[in-house]
Amino acid sequence: MSNIEEIVDALEDKISKMLRNVDALKQENAKLKEDLQNSQHNLQNHKLEIEAWSEKYEALKIAKSMLGSDDNKKETKLKINSLVREIDYCISQLSE
Repeated sequence: MSNIEEIVDALEDKISKMLRNVDALKQENAKLKEDLQNSQHNLQNHKLEIEAWSEKYEALKIAKSMLGSDDNKKETKLKINSLVREIDYCISQLSE
């Protein structure tokens, strides 16, 4: 009978350890999920920041070419033509 009690005690200890491990893994999983969300949020913020800086850079290139720089004149003319077409489209939409 003693042998069965030892087996049961050993089994209870193992189950107890397993439950503690499960709890620890659940906590670690929750922490990792939170870290992942924070990282995704930071990544999204960085993407928005890069997009804003790209727009500023393009505006700066256009302004520089308007001041007489020969580097980007073709791009500037294309951008101006595109803006004029958009304005014409908006005007036509308003007049309807």
